[in-house]
Amino acid sequence: MGLFMEKKEVFAKEICFKKVFWIFMFGCLFGCIFEMLWHFINYGDWVSRKGVIYGPLNPVYGLGAVIFTLFLCKIKNPLTIFIGGMVLGGGCEYICSLFQEEVFGTVSWNYENSFLNLHGRTSLFYMLVWGVLAIGYVKMVYPFLSKWIERIPVRNGNVLTVVLAIFMVVNLSISLTACLRQEERNQGIPADNSFEVFLDETYPDKRLDEIFENSKKVSK
Repeated sequence: MGLFMEKKEVFAKEICFKKVFWIFMFGCLFGCIFEMLWHFINYGDWVSRKGVIYGPLNPVYGLGAVIFTLFLCKIKNPLTIFIGGMVLGGGCEYICSLFQEEVFGTVSWNYENSFLNLHGRTSLFYMLVWGVLAIGYVKMVYPFLSKWIERIPVRNGNVLTVVLAIFMVVNLSISLTACLRQEERNQGIPADNSFEVFLDETYPDKRLDEIFENSKKVSK
């Protein structure tokens, strides 16, 4: 009889878009919490480490989790995972810092005073941290997270994936345009359409500075 039993449908089986998206969301949430705790342990106060306007989310870590999943999760050798984590994590950190500076004229971290840093965007110490995180993620977090995601009921999972995807697209778009508009305000450029007026009124400098508390203006 078991030969004729219908196989149960699995949500986000193997590495697919839905699983990668949920891993991205997990990484965004983990990254924000991790950064806040890291700052509190080192400096004794709480600082916002959000990377978007809405929700305790840091897309840099979400992107890092996706990269680790796609490039490292099939590797068995811990040393290879560690070195790969150093290179991929440090590279992701460097590129995100460069993008933020070039597009928004700000930086959220600066390692210029750290030993063996690369233009202040990443350093040997933080690359080592990325390497350790990669081993922990590949060996412990991903297997658990993968099984947990696959247990999500298919119908509910599909609906939630669409809802969260729309939320993140809107969230990222609003965060991007609000920060770009802030840079224009800093340059003395007035709003010239209703959308820019909306951005000025809804996301003034004070609100954005509180949300992106760790973001610092770069003098050129």
